[in-house]
Amino acid sequence: MLNMFRKKQPVKKEYDRANQKPVLRCSICTGEQVAGFKNIHTGQWEEVMLIKNEEDLETFKRMYDLKEVAKEY
Repeated sequence: MLNMFRKKQPVKKEYDRANQKPVLRCSICTGEQVAGFKNIHTGQWEEVMLIKNEEDLETFKRMYDLKEVAKEY
């Protein structure tokens, strides 16, 4: 049987470690979290994946070899 609601695997994008930093954007109202990268010079945001649970966050960290991800509200 075809599973129409299977979880999509995030696509790894390259990021510039010198000009971008990993950020977890968190909504105060809904609690939604989105992982991505923010340009430290311009503030431009590049979304990578939706974080639904701790497992998703660990996947994001593993994909980009990160120890910590800063939170932004």
